[in-house]
Amino acid sequence: MLDFPRWQVWGILGVLVLGFLFALPNFLPAPVRDALPPFLPRGTLNLGLDLRGGSHILLEAEAGDIRRQRLEVMEETLRAELRQAEGGPIPVADLGIVGGAVVVTIRDPARLDQAVEIARTLARPVGALSAQRSFEVEVVDGNRLRLTPTEAGLATATDQAMRQAVEVIRRRVDELGTREPTIIRQGANRIVVQVPGLQDPEQLKALIGKTARLEFKLVDTEADPALAAQGRAPPGSEVLPNAEGGVTVVKRRAIVTGDQLVDAQPSFQDGLPVVSFRFDAAGGRRFGRATQENVGKPFAIILDGRVISAPRINEPILGGSGIIQGNFTTESANELAILLRSGRLPVELKVIEERTVGPDLGADSIRAGAIASLLSVVLVAAFMIATYGRFGVYSVVALLLNAMLVLAVMSALGATLTLPGIAGFVLTVGAAVDANVLINERIREELRRGRRIVTAIETGYEQARRAIVDANVTNVIAALLLFWFGSGPVKGFAVVLTIGIITSVFTAVTVTRLIVARWVRAARPAALVI
Repeated sequence: MLDFPRWQVWGILGVLVLGFLFALPNFLPAPVRDALPPFLPRGTLNLGLDLRGGSHILLEAEAGDIRRQRLEVMEETLRAELRQAEGGPIPVADLGIVGGAVVVTIRDPARLDQAVEIARTLARPVGALSAQRSFEVEVVDGNRLRLTPTEAGLATATDQAMRQAVEVIRRRVDELGTREPTIIRQGANRIVVQVPGLQDPEQLKALIGKTARLEFKLVDTEADPALAAQGRAPPGSEVLPNAEGGVTVVKRRAIVTGDQLVDAQPSFQDGLPVVSFRFDAAGGRRFGRATQENVGKPFAIILDGRVISAPRINEPILGGSGIIQGNFTTESANELAILLRSGRLPVELKVIEERTVGPDLGADSIRAGAIASLLSVVLVAAFMIATYGRFGVYSVVALLLNAMLVLAVMSALGATLTLPGIAGFVLTVGAAVDANVLINERIREELRRGRRIVTAIETGYEQARRAIVDANVTNVIAALLLFWFGSGPVKGFAVVLTIGIITSVFTAVTVTRLIVARWVRAARPAALVI
Protein backbone atom coordinates (compact mmCIF):
# COMPACT_ATOMS: atom_id res chain seq x y z
CA MET A 1 0.00 0.00 0.00
CA LEU A 2 2.98 2.30 0.42
CA ASP A 3 3.88 1.84 -3.23
CA PHE A 4 2.74 4.78 -5.33
CA PRO A 5 2.87 4.52 -9.15
CA ARG A 6 4.55 7.47 -10.79
CA TRP A 7 1.29 8.66 -12.40
CA GLN A 8 -0.42 8.67 -9.00
CA VAL A 9 2.35 10.75 -7.45
CA TRP A 10 2.16 13.27 -10.26
CA GLY A 11 -1.63 13.31 -9.99
CA ILE A 12 -1.50 14.16 -6.26
CA LEU A 13 1.13 16.83 -6.83
CA GLY A 14 -0.92 18.24 -9.73
CA VAL A 15 -3.98 18.62 -7.51
CA LEU A 16 -1.94 20.42 -4.87
CA VAL A 17 -0.33 22.74 -7.43
CA LEU A 18 -3.73 23.60 -8.91
CA GLY A 19 -5.03 24.26 -5.43
CA PHE A 20 -2.13 26.62 -4.78
CA LEU A 21 -2.73 28.51 -8.04
CA PHE A 22 -6.46 28.94 -7.39
CA ALA A 23 -5.92 29.99 -3.78
CA LEU A 24 -3.03 32.40 -4.50
CA PRO A 25 -5.09 35.34 -5.95
CA ASN A 26 -6.81 35.76 -2.57
CA PHE A 27 -3.48 36.88 -1.07
CA LEU A 28 -2.39 39.21 -3.89
CA PRO A 29 -3.17 42.94 -4.17
CA ALA A 30 -5.63 43.83 -6.90
CA PRO A 31 -2.99 45.42 -9.22
CA VAL A 32 -0.79 42.32 -8.99
CA ARG A 33 -3.78 40.05 -9.52
CA ASP A 34 -4.86 41.97 -12.62
CA ALA A 35 -1.32 41.71 -14.02
CA LEU A 36 -1.30 37.90 -13.87
CA PRO A 37 -1.01 36.08 -17.21
CA PRO A 38 -4.43 35.27 -18.72
CA PHE A 39 -3.90 31.50 -18.38
CA LEU A 40 -3.61 31.77 -14.58
CA PRO A 41 -6.73 31.88 -12.38
CA ARG A 42 -7.69 35.27 -10.95
CA GLY A 43 -10.90 34.46 -9.10
CA THR A 44 -11.10 35.33 -5.44
CA LEU A 45 -13.38 34.40 -2.61
CA ASN A 46 -16.47 36.59 -2.33
CA LEU A 47 -17.38 37.89 1.11
CA GLY A 48 -20.96 37.75 2.28
CA LEU A 49 -23.10 40.56 3.62
CA ASP A 50 -22.07 39.93 7.22
CA LEU A 51 -18.36 40.16 6.33
CA ARG A 52 -18.21 42.70 3.54
CA GLY A 53 -21.14 44.91 4.49
CA GLY A 54 -23.97 45.80 2.13
CA SER A 55 -27.72 46.16 1.95
CA HIS A 56 -30.56 43.99 3.25
CA ILE A 57 -34.04 44.72 1.93
CA LEU A 58 -37.32 42.95 2.63
CA LEU A 59 -39.95 43.42 -0.08
CA GLU A 60 -43.66 42.66 0.10
CA ALA A 61 -46.08 42.24 -2.79
CA GLU A 62 -49.41 44.01 -2.74
CA ALA A 63 -52.09 41.31 -2.65
CA GLY A 64 -54.63 43.83 -3.93
CA ASP A 65 -52.42 44.49 -6.97
CA ILE A 66 -52.55 40.81 -7.95
CA ARG A 67 -56.33 40.68 -7.55
CA ARG A 68 -56.74 43.86 -9.58
CA GLN A 69 -54.55 42.54 -12.40
CA ARG A 70 -56.52 39.30 -12.58
CA LEU A 71 -59.79 41.20 -12.75
CA GLU A 72 -58.49 43.51 -15.49
CA VAL A 73 -57.19 40.61 -17.55
CA MET A 74 -60.48 38.72 -17.16
CA GLU A 75 -62.46 41.83 -18.14
CA GLU A 76 -60.49 42.33 -21.35
CA THR A 77 -60.46 38.62 -22.20
CA LEU A 78 -64.19 38.23 -21.60
CA ARG A 79 -64.92 41.32 -23.71
CA ALA A 80 -62.88 39.90 -26.61
CA GLU A 81 -64.41 36.41 -26.34
CA LEU A 82 -67.98 37.74 -26.30
CA ARG A 83 -67.24 39.81 -29.39
CA GLN A 84 -65.78 36.81 -31.21
CA ALA A 85 -68.46 34.34 -30.09
CA GLU A 86 -69.75 31.75 -32.52
CA GLY A 87 -72.81 33.07 -34.28
CA GLY A 88 -71.70 36.67 -34.00
CA PRO A 89 -70.99 39.10 -31.17
CA ILE A 90 -73.10 38.66 -28.03
CA PRO A 91 -74.75 41.99 -27.21
CA VAL A 92 -73.72 43.14 -23.72
CA ALA A 93 -73.95 46.20 -21.48
CA ASP A 94 -72.17 47.48 -18.39
CA LEU A 95 -69.14 45.21 -18.75
CA GLY A 96 -66.71 46.22 -16.03
CA ILE A 97 -65.29 45.59 -12.57
CA VAL A 98 -67.76 46.10 -9.73
CA GLY A 99 -67.23 45.13 -6.10
CA GLY A 100 -64.18 42.94 -6.67
CA ALA A 101 -65.75 40.97 -9.54
CA VAL A 102 -66.21 41.23 -13.31
CA VAL A 103 -69.88 41.95 -14.06
CA VAL A 104 -71.60 42.02 -17.44
CA THR A 105 -75.23 42.29 -18.54
CA ILE A 106 -76.31 40.03 -21.43
CA ARG A 107 -78.88 41.91 -23.52
CA ASP A 108 -80.08 38.88 -25.50
CA PRO A 109 -81.62 36.32 -23.07
CA ALA A 110 -81.43 33.66 -25.79
CA ARG A 111 -77.64 33.80 -25.73
CA LEU A 112 -77.23 33.82 -21.95
CA ASP A 113 -76.30 30.14 -21.83
CA GLN A 114 -73.64 30.67 -24.52
CA ALA A 115 -72.17 33.57 -22.54
CA VAL A 116 -72.14 31.44 -19.37
CA GLU A 117 -70.28 28.68 -21.18
CA ILE A 118 -67.69 31.14 -22.48
CA ALA A 119 -67.19 32.55 -18.98
CA ARG A 120 -66.80 29.08 -17.47
CA THR A 121 -64.26 28.17 -20.12
CA LEU A 122 -62.21 31.25 -19.23
CA ALA A 123 -62.46 30.39 -15.52
CA ARG A 124 -60.39 27.30 -16.16
CA PRO A 125 -59.19 25.04 -13.32
CA VAL A 126 -56.30 26.27 -11.20
CA GLY A 127 -54.18 23.19 -11.91
CA ALA A 128 -54.25 19.98 -13.89
CA LEU A 129 -55.15 17.97 -10.76
CA SER A 130 -57.50 20.53 -9.28
CA ALA A 131 -61.26 20.72 -9.76
CA GLN A 132 -61.33 24.30 -8.48
CA ARG A 133 -61.61 27.17 -10.93
CA SER A 134 -59.75 30.46 -10.89
CA PHE A 135 -63.10 32.33 -11.05
CA GLU A 136 -66.57 31.51 -9.78
CA VAL A 137 -69.22 32.15 -12.43
CA GLU A 138 -72.80 32.91 -11.36
CA VAL A 139 -75.91 34.38 -12.94
CA VAL A 140 -77.64 37.16 -10.98
CA ASP A 141 -80.82 39.11 -11.71
CA GLY A 142 -81.63 36.74 -14.56
CA ASN A 143 -79.31 38.29 -17.18
CA ARG A 144 -76.15 39.38 -15.40
CA LEU A 145 -72.95 37.37 -15.18
CA ARG A 146 -70.68 37.80 -12.18
CA LEU A 147 -67.11 36.37 -12.21
CA THR A 148 -65.44 36.42 -8.78
CA PRO A 149 -61.80 35.36 -8.20
CA THR A 150 -61.47 32.27 -6.01
CA GLU A 151 -59.01 32.01 -3.14
CA ALA A 152 -57.30 29.04 -4.82
CA GLY A 153 -56.92 31.04 -8.01
CA LEU A 154 -55.48 34.02 -6.15
CA ALA A 155 -53.05 31.76 -4.24
CA THR A 156 -51.82 30.21 -7.48
CA ALA A 157 -51.53 33.61 -9.16
CA THR A 158 -49.60 34.96 -6.16
CA ASP A 159 -47.18 32.03 -6.23
CA GLN A 160 -46.56 32.45 -9.96
CA ALA A 161 -46.11 36.21 -9.60
CA MET A 162 -43.63 35.84 -6.73
CA ARG A 163 -41.60 33.23 -8.62
CA GLN A 164 -41.38 35.57 -11.60
CA ALA A 165 -40.56 38.53 -9.34
CA VAL A 166 -37.61 36.66 -7.77
CA GLU A 167 -36.13 35.96 -11.21
CA VAL A 168 -36.70 39.52 -12.43
CA ILE A 169 -35.03 40.96 -9.31
CA ARG A 170 -32.12 38.55 -9.72
CA ARG A 171 -31.53 39.72 -13.31
CA ARG A 172 -31.80 43.37 -12.32
CA VAL A 173 -29.35 43.08 -9.44
CA ASP A 174 -26.87 41.18 -11.61
CA GLU A 175 -27.10 43.96 -14.19
CA LEU A 176 -25.74 46.33 -11.52
CA GLY A 177 -22.49 44.37 -11.54
CA THR A 178 -22.80 43.15 -7.95
CA ARG A 179 -21.63 39.69 -6.98
CA GLU A 180 -23.39 36.86 -5.22
CA PRO A 181 -26.68 38.49 -4.20
CA THR A 182 -28.99 36.49 -1.95
CA ILE A 183 -32.55 36.66 -3.28
CA ILE A 184 -35.06 34.31 -1.65
CA ARG A 185 -38.77 34.16 -0.94
CA GLN A 186 -40.00 34.55 2.61
CA GLY A 187 -43.52 33.35 3.17
CA ALA A 188 -46.20 33.72 0.50
CA ASN A 189 -45.66 37.30 -0.66
CA ARG A 190 -42.27 38.52 0.59
CA ILE A 191 -38.79 38.54 -0.92
CA VAL A 192 -35.48 39.03 0.90
CA VAL A 193 -32.71 40.74 -1.08
CA GLN A 194 -29.16 40.91 0.28
CA VAL A 195 -26.44 42.49 -1.84
CA PRO A 196 -22.91 42.40 -0.35
CA GLY A 197 -20.69 45.39 -1.02
CA LEU A 198 -23.36 47.61 -2.56
CA GLN A 199 -22.45 51.22 -1.78
CA ASP A 200 -25.74 52.81 -2.84
CA PRO A 201 -28.78 51.09 -1.27
CA GLU A 202 -31.07 53.83 -2.55
CA GLN A 203 -30.17 52.88 -6.11
CA LEU A 204 -30.99 49.25 -5.32
CA LYS A 205 -34.37 50.18 -3.85
CA ALA A 206 -35.22 52.39 -6.79
CA LEU A 207 -34.28 49.72 -9.31
CA ILE A 208 -36.05 46.86 -7.55
CA GLY A 209 -39.16 48.82 -6.67
CA LYS A 210 -40.07 49.70 -10.23
CA THR A 211 -42.39 47.32 -12.02
CA ALA A 212 -41.14 48.43 -15.48
CA ARG A 213 -44.46 47.47 -17.07
CA LEU A 214 -44.05 48.63 -20.66
CA GLU A 215 -47.12 48.88 -22.89
CA PHE A 216 -47.88 50.36 -26.29
CA LYS A 217 -51.49 51.52 -26.65
CA LEU A 218 -53.44 53.63 -29.11
CA VAL A 219 -54.51 57.09 -27.95
CA ASP A 220 -58.29 57.59 -27.85
CA THR A 221 -58.58 60.77 -29.93
CA GLU A 222 -62.38 60.82 -29.61
CA ALA A 223 -62.38 61.15 -25.82
CA ASP A 224 -63.79 64.35 -24.29
CA PRO A 225 -60.87 66.34 -22.74
CA ALA A 226 -63.18 67.79 -20.08
CA LEU A 227 -64.28 64.35 -18.93
CA ALA A 228 -60.68 63.10 -19.12
CA ALA A 229 -59.60 65.89 -16.77
CA GLN A 230 -62.17 64.52 -14.30
CA GLY A 231 -60.71 61.01 -14.65
CA ARG A 232 -63.59 59.70 -16.79
CA ALA A 233 -63.00 57.79 -20.00
CA PRO A 234 -65.25 56.18 -22.64
CA PRO A 235 -65.91 52.41 -22.42
CA GLY A 236 -62.83 50.47 -23.50
CA SER A 237 -60.49 53.34 -22.64
CA GLU A 238 -58.69 54.61 -19.53
CA VAL A 239 -57.18 57.85 -18.27
CA LEU A 240 -53.43 57.81 -17.51
CA PRO A 241 -51.07 60.57 -16.30
CA ASN A 242 -48.48 61.76 -18.79
CA ALA A 243 -44.96 63.18 -18.61
CA GLU A 244 -46.20 66.77 -19.04
CA GLY A 245 -48.22 66.64 -15.83
CA GLY A 246 -51.58 66.22 -17.57
CA VAL A 247 -53.57 63.16 -18.57
CA THR A 248 -53.93 61.10 -21.73
CA VAL A 249 -56.84 58.85 -22.67
CA VAL A 250 -55.68 55.54 -24.18
CA LYS A 251 -57.36 52.35 -25.29
CA ARG A 252 -57.36 49.61 -22.66
CA ARG A 253 -56.17 46.95 -25.07
CA ALA A 254 -52.39 47.01 -25.52
CA ILE A 255 -50.89 46.75 -29.00
CA VAL A 256 -47.73 45.15 -27.62
CA THR A 257 -46.36 44.71 -24.10
CA GLY A 258 -42.85 44.57 -22.65
CA ASP A 259 -43.15 40.79 -22.35
CA GLN A 260 -42.40 40.62 -26.08
CA LEU A 261 -39.31 42.81 -25.80
CA VAL A 262 -36.02 41.02 -26.53
CA ASP A 263 -33.54 43.88 -26.16
CA ALA A 264 -33.29 47.47 -24.96
CA GLN A 265 -30.17 49.66 -25.04
CA PRO A 266 -29.43 53.30 -24.21
CA SER A 267 -28.45 55.34 -27.25
CA PHE A 268 -28.58 58.89 -28.62
CA GLN A 269 -30.77 60.60 -31.20
CA ASP A 270 -30.10 64.17 -32.24
CA GLY A 271 -27.66 64.38 -29.34
CA LEU A 272 -30.30 63.43 -26.73
CA PRO A 273 -30.38 60.21 -24.69
CA VAL A 274 -33.05 57.74 -25.83
CA VAL A 275 -33.72 54.04 -25.35
CA SER A 276 -33.78 51.81 -28.42
CA PHE A 277 -35.82 48.62 -28.23
CA ARG A 278 -36.48 45.52 -30.30
CA PHE A 279 -39.41 43.09 -30.18
CA ASP A 280 -39.44 39.36 -30.81
CA ALA A 281 -40.93 38.04 -34.06
CA ALA A 282 -44.52 37.86 -32.76
CA GLY A 283 -44.31 41.27 -31.09
CA GLY A 284 -42.74 42.79 -34.19
CA ARG A 285 -45.59 41.50 -36.37
CA ARG A 286 -48.27 42.82 -34.01
CA PHE A 287 -46.53 46.19 -33.71
CA GLY A 288 -46.07 46.43 -37.48
CA ARG A 289 -49.70 45.51 -38.19
CA ALA A 290 -51.01 47.99 -35.62
CA THR A 291 -48.92 50.87 -36.96
CA GLN A 292 -49.88 49.94 -40.53
CA GLU A 293 -53.58 50.14 -39.67
CA ASN A 294 -53.32 53.40 -37.71
CA VAL A 295 -51.07 55.67 -39.77
CA GLY A 296 -51.62 59.30 -38.77
CA LYS A 297 -52.88 58.41 -35.29
CA PRO A 298 -50.94 58.85 -32.06
CA PHE A 299 -49.98 55.90 -29.88
CA ALA A 300 -48.82 56.00 -26.28
CA ILE A 301 -45.66 54.46 -24.83
CA ILE A 302 -46.64 53.63 -21.24
CA LEU A 303 -44.23 52.74 -18.46
CA ASP A 304 -45.66 51.71 -15.09
CA GLY A 305 -49.04 53.26 -15.85
CA ARG A 306 -47.61 56.61 -16.98
CA VAL A 307 -47.49 57.88 -20.56
CA ILE A 308 -43.87 58.85 -21.18
CA SER A 309 -44.31 59.57 -24.88
CA ALA A 310 -47.18 59.73 -27.38
CA PRO A 311 -45.73 60.10 -30.87
CA ARG A 312 -47.78 60.10 -34.05
CA ILE A 313 -47.50 57.14 -36.41
CA ASN A 314 -46.18 58.80 -39.56
CA GLU A 315 -45.54 55.53 -41.37
CA PRO A 316 -45.74 51.79 -40.62
CA ILE A 317 -42.96 50.55 -38.31
CA LEU A 318 -42.32 47.12 -39.77
CA GLY A 319 -38.84 46.32 -38.50
CA GLY A 320 -39.90 45.29 -35.00
CA SER A 321 -37.75 47.99 -33.41
CA GLY A 322 -37.98 51.61 -32.37
CA ILE A 323 -36.92 54.19 -29.80
CA ILE A 324 -38.39 55.67 -26.61
CA GLN A 325 -38.02 59.41 -26.08
CA GLY A 326 -38.82 60.99 -22.74
CA ASN A 327 -36.44 63.75 -21.61
CA PHE A 328 -33.96 61.17 -20.32
CA THR A 329 -30.56 61.77 -18.84
CA THR A 330 -27.77 59.34 -19.70
CA GLU A 331 -28.22 57.61 -16.33
CA SER A 332 -32.01 57.39 -16.50
CA ALA A 333 -31.84 56.03 -20.07
CA ASN A 334 -29.40 53.34 -18.95
CA GLU A 335 -31.58 52.52 -15.93
CA LEU A 336 -34.70 52.21 -18.09
CA ALA A 337 -32.84 49.94 -20.53
CA ILE A 338 -31.83 47.68 -17.62
CA LEU A 339 -35.42 47.54 -16.40
CA LEU A 340 -36.76 46.65 -19.83
CA ARG A 341 -34.07 44.05 -20.52
CA SER A 342 -34.64 42.31 -17.21
CA GLY A 343 -38.38 42.07 -17.73
CA ARG A 344 -41.23 43.61 -15.80
CA LEU A 345 -42.19 42.82 -12.27
CA PRO A 346 -45.59 41.12 -12.29
CA VAL A 347 -46.62 42.92 -9.07
CA GLU A 348 -45.76 46.09 -7.24
CA LEU A 349 -43.29 45.54 -4.41
CA LYS A 350 -42.86 47.83 -1.44
CA VAL A 351 -39.91 47.98 0.94
CA ILE A 352 -41.07 47.07 4.45
CA GLU A 353 -37.66 46.56 6.05
CA GLU A 354 -34.19 47.87 5.27
CA ARG A 355 -30.86 47.25 6.98
CA THR A 356 -27.41 48.38 5.99
CA VAL A 357 -24.36 46.54 7.29
CA GLY A 358 -21.34 48.84 7.35
CA PRO A 359 -17.85 47.72 6.30
CA ASP A 360 -16.57 48.34 9.84
CA LEU A 361 -18.86 45.68 11.25
CA GLY A 362 -17.81 43.37 8.43
CA ALA A 363 -14.14 44.03 9.22
CA ASP A 364 -14.77 43.13 12.87
CA SER A 365 -16.45 39.91 11.78
CA ILE A 366 -13.55 39.03 9.50
CA ARG A 367 -11.08 39.76 12.29
CA ALA A 368 -13.01 37.63 14.78
CA GLY A 369 -13.40 34.81 12.27
CA ALA A 370 -9.71 34.91 11.37
CA ILE A 371 -8.71 34.79 15.03
CA ALA A 372 -11.05 31.86 15.67
CA SER A 373 -9.75 29.97 12.62
CA LEU A 374 -6.09 30.65 13.41
CA LEU A 375 -6.50 29.74 17.06
CA SER A 376 -8.24 26.49 16.21
CA VAL A 377 -5.47 25.53 13.76
CA VAL A 378 -2.70 26.40 16.24
CA LEU A 379 -4.25 24.50 19.14
CA VAL A 380 -5.04 21.44 17.01
CA ALA A 381 -1.53 21.51 15.54
CA ALA A 382 0.05 21.72 18.99
CA PHE A 383 -2.05 18.80 20.21
CA MET A 384 -1.24 16.62 17.20
CA ILE A 385 2.52 17.28 17.37
CA ALA A 386 2.63 16.73 21.14
CA THR A 387 0.66 13.49 20.86
CA TYR A 388 2.03 11.87 17.70
CA GLY A 389 5.42 13.50 17.09
CA ARG A 390 6.55 13.13 13.46
CA PHE A 391 3.17 11.78 12.37
CA GLY A 392 1.57 14.77 14.11
CA VAL A 393 3.72 17.06 11.96
CA TYR A 394 2.48 15.24 8.87
CA SER A 395 -1.09 15.75 10.11
CA VAL A 396 -0.47 19.49 10.48
CA VAL A 397 0.91 19.65 6.93
CA ALA A 398 -2.23 17.89 5.73
CA LEU A 399 -4.32 20.35 7.72
CA LEU A 400 -2.68 23.36 6.06
CA LEU A 401 -3.02 21.77 2.62
CA ASN A 402 -6.68 21.12 3.37
CA ALA A 403 -7.24 24.79 4.21
CA MET A 404 -5.55 25.76 0.95
CA LEU A 405 -7.73 23.38 -1.08
CA VAL A 406 -10.94 24.61 0.58
CA LEU A 407 -9.99 28.18 -0.32
CA ALA A 408 -9.05 27.13 -3.85
CA VAL A 409 -12.31 25.27 -4.52
CA MET A 410 -14.45 28.11 -3.18
CA SER A 411 -12.49 30.64 -5.25
CA ALA A 412 -12.87 28.50 -8.38
CA LEU A 413 -16.63 28.20 -7.82
CA GLY A 414 -17.00 31.90 -7.06
CA ALA A 415 -18.61 30.97 -3.74
CA THR A 416 -19.46 33.47 -1.02
CA LEU A 417 -17.94 33.22 2.46
CA THR A 418 -20.14 34.23 5.38
CA LEU A 419 -19.79 33.93 9.15
CA PRO A 420 -21.55 30.54 9.09
CA GLY A 421 -19.11 29.58 6.35
CA ILE A 422 -16.21 30.40 8.67
CA ALA A 423 -17.88 28.19 11.27
CA GLY A 424 -18.03 25.43 8.69
CA PHE A 425 -14.32 25.90 7.98
CA VAL A 426 -13.44 25.67 11.66
CA LEU A 427 -15.51 22.49 11.88
CA THR A 428 -13.59 20.98 8.96
CA VAL A 429 -10.36 21.56 10.89
CA GLY A 430 -11.58 19.10 13.49
CA ALA A 431 -12.85 16.71 10.83
CA ALA A 432 -9.48 16.83 9.04
CA VAL A 433 -7.39 15.86 12.07
CA ASP A 434 -10.00 13.33 13.18
CA ALA A 435 -9.04 11.18 10.21
CA ASN A 436 -5.35 11.39 11.13
CA VAL A 437 -6.14 10.50 14.76
CA LEU A 438 -7.88 7.33 13.56
CA ILE A 439 -4.94 6.45 11.32
CA ASN A 440 -2.28 7.12 13.94
CA GLU A 441 -4.11 5.22 16.66
CA ARG A 442 -4.60 2.29 14.32
CA ILE A 443 -0.86 2.25 13.50
CA ARG A 444 -0.12 2.27 17.25
CA GLU A 445 -2.31 -0.77 17.75
CA GLU A 446 -0.56 -2.67 14.97
CA LEU A 447 2.86 -1.82 16.44
CA ARG A 448 1.73 -3.10 19.86
CA ARG A 449 0.80 -6.38 18.19
CA GLY A 450 4.39 -6.74 17.10
CA ARG A 451 3.96 -6.05 13.41
CA ARG A 452 6.86 -4.65 11.39
CA ILE A 453 6.91 -0.91 10.64
CA VAL A 454 5.86 -1.10 6.99
CA THR A 455 3.13 -3.65 7.72
CA ALA A 456 1.84 -1.63 10.67
CA ILE A 457 1.62 1.53 8.55
CA GLU A 458 -0.06 -0.27 5.66
CA THR A 459 -2.59 -1.98 7.93
CA GLY A 460 -3.23 1.21 9.87
CA TYR A 461 -4.10 3.20 6.75
CA GLU A 462 -6.15 0.37 5.24
CA GLN A 463 -8.23 -0.32 8.36
CA ALA A 464 -8.73 3.34 9.29
CA ARG A 465 -9.73 4.34 5.78
CA ARG A 466 -12.99 2.38 5.99
CA ALA A 467 -14.08 4.11 9.18
CA ILE A 468 -13.02 7.50 7.80
CA VAL A 469 -15.01 7.08 4.59
CA ASP A 470 -18.12 5.84 6.45
CA ALA A 471 -18.01 8.71 8.94
CA ASN A 472 -17.49 11.39 6.30
CA VAL A 473 -20.19 10.02 3.99
CA THR A 474 -22.73 10.54 6.77
CA ASN A 475 -21.38 14.07 7.33
CA VAL A 476 -21.71 14.87 3.62
CA ILE A 477 -25.30 13.58 3.60
CA ALA A 478 -26.14 15.88 6.51
CA ALA A 479 -24.45 18.82 4.76
CA LEU A 480 -26.32 18.14 1.52
CA LEU A 481 -29.63 18.08 3.38
CA LEU A 482 -28.74 21.41 4.99
CA PHE A 483 -27.99 22.82 1.55
CA TRP A 484 -31.18 21.41 0.03
CA PHE A 485 -33.60 22.57 2.70
CA GLY A 486 -31.70 25.59 4.02
CA SER A 487 -31.29 29.06 2.59
CA GLY A 488 -28.85 31.94 2.83
CA PRO A 489 -26.27 31.47 5.62
CA VAL A 490 -27.31 27.85 6.20
CA LYS A 491 -26.44 27.04 2.60
CA GLY A 492 -23.10 28.81 2.99
CA PHE A 493 -22.30 26.68 6.04
CA ALA A 494 -23.29 23.51 4.16
CA VAL A 495 -21.15 24.39 1.12
CA VAL A 496 -17.99 25.04 3.15
CA LEU A 497 -18.59 21.93 5.26
CA THR A 498 -19.06 19.70 2.20
CA ILE A 499 -15.96 21.03 0.45
CA GLY A 500 -13.92 20.74 3.64
CA ILE A 501 -14.98 17.14 4.26
CA ILE A 502 -14.05 16.04 0.74
CA THR A 503 -10.69 17.81 0.74
CA SER A 504 -9.88 16.64 4.27
CA VAL A 505 -10.29 12.99 3.26
CA PHE A 506 -7.94 13.59 0.34
CA THR A 507 -5.26 15.34 2.41
CA ALA A 508 -5.58 13.23 5.57
CA VAL A 509 -5.56 9.84 3.84
CA THR A 510 -3.91 10.20 0.43
CA VAL A 511 -1.44 13.05 0.94
CA THR A 512 -0.18 11.94 4.37
CA ARG A 513 0.18 8.38 3.10
CA LEU A 514 2.37 9.65 0.27
CA ILE A 515 4.50 11.69 2.73
CA VAL A 516 4.85 8.73 5.10
CA ALA A 517 5.74 6.37 2.26
CA ARG A 518 8.47 8.71 0.99
CA TRP A 519 9.89 9.10 4.51
CA VAL A 520 9.93 5.36 5.19
CA ARG A 521 11.67 4.66 1.87
CA ALA A 522 14.27 7.37 2.46
CA ALA A 523 14.96 6.91 6.22
CA ARG A 524 14.27 3.17 6.62
CA PRO A 525 13.73 3.58 10.40
CA ALA A 526 14.58 0.65 12.66
CA ALA A 527 11.92 1.70 15.15
CA LEU A 528 8.79 3.80 14.94
CA VAL A 529 7.73 6.11 17.74
CA ILE A 530 4.19 7.35 17.35
